[in-house]
Amino acid sequence: MNDVTTFTEEIRDFLNDKLTPELRHYGEAYPGFVSPRPVAEEWTGILNEHGWSVPGWPKQHGGAGWSAEQIMIFRREQKLAHAPRLMFTGENMVGPVVIEYGTVEQKESYLPGIRTGKQWWAQGYSEPNAGSDLSALSTRAEKDGDHYIINGTKIWTSHAHVSDKIFCLVRTNTEGKPQAGMSFLLFDLNLPGIEICPIISFGGEHEFNQIFFENVRVPISSLLGKENDGWTVSKYLLTSERSYSYASFTHSYLRRIRHLSNETNFSGEPPLICDDEYKNKLVKAEIDLMCLDAMEQKAIQLMKTSMVAASGITSANKVHGTHLQQRVTELAVELLAYYAIPRQPKLENQDSYSELIGESTTHTALAVAEYFADRAMTIAGGTTEIQKNIIAKMVLGL
Repeated sequence: MNDVTTFTEEIRDFLNDKLTPELRHYGEAYPGFVSPRPVAEEWTGILNEHGWSVPGWPKQHGGAGWSAEQIMIFRREQKLAHAPRLMFTGENMVGPVVIEYGTVEQKESYLPGIRTGKQWWAQGYSEPNAGSDLSALSTRAEKDGDHYIINGTKIWTSHAHVSDKIFCLVRTNTEGKPQAGMSFLLFDLNLPGIEICPIISFGGEHEFNQIFFENVRVPISSLLGKENDGWTVSKYLLTSERSYSYASFTHSYLRRIRHLSNETNFSGEPPLICDDEYKNKLVKAEIDLMCLDAMEQKAIQLMKTSMVAASGITSANKVHGTHLQQRVTELAVELLAYYAIPRQPKLENQDSYSELIGESTTHTALAVAEYFADRAMTIAGGTTEIQKNIIAKMVLGL
């Protein structure tokens, strides 16, 4: 038995032991990006007790000390076991930049809460007129004694309505190049002058918000890195964000499709796997997923030595991973045809699928919701077009 097999069995044994039916339900039945906060907090706490809540961090800050391959196995096995979906902004985004650029006080203040799942973070990047082009942002932060005063708005802020804090890119200087006048701030979301307004997605979920800042006073100690050098911090964060595992989600999707495509068609016809055209699409997705697995491992390994070298690969993985997720959710809808259920707003409150829609209808309940949710994946975190520009510059030297 090799080391990979032994490690995989250890992870599976842990998941079988620790994942209760309730936790699995919210990992399987909830169509959003993140499971409800009480559930996600509970699972993060269980992982933290085992030293596995932030496996990709350096060991001195609570990381697991695993190889890139082990991290990928851990992510994949959690998805396959229907573990709750955790708040990714802490572990994958703000945590790494605090480790890299934060003061001792900032590390002591923020990292423990992220590890335990008790501190949730929103991302304050996009604005109504500054989405993919972050250099166009206009939210201002002006110095007033030992505070910054913030005015402006941020949009598409995922889970801000259930978050405690926000990492926010703001303009502190209007002279020179636009990228040179931005700063990176960390602050509470319960400060006076902050209004959070919901944006309901096409699938019916409340995951996005618009935040308005009106004369919000933020201590200067909230600055991460140097003033007017927020672009450097933000580029580091975006590389970490794009190391997010798209393969782990796709493994789970494909397993469900494999199972259902081998069953008798709802109409009594032979299983869809007997259709050569559909089978070819499924096989191509399987091959592309194997390639994505390997590339994500490569990106994680590179990030340990050079974030600059990793940036091109993480952008390539983001393009490949998001388009593959969209193709796989399309395969699910194609498989189910009109048996797919458009929306089940009460699904997350059910103890089991059978209480709501019958025994063998897991996929019918989720296929359309996941299809709608994944339409946004090629935009969120940097559009495909922006990623291709990064690849052209960082990989091809154009």
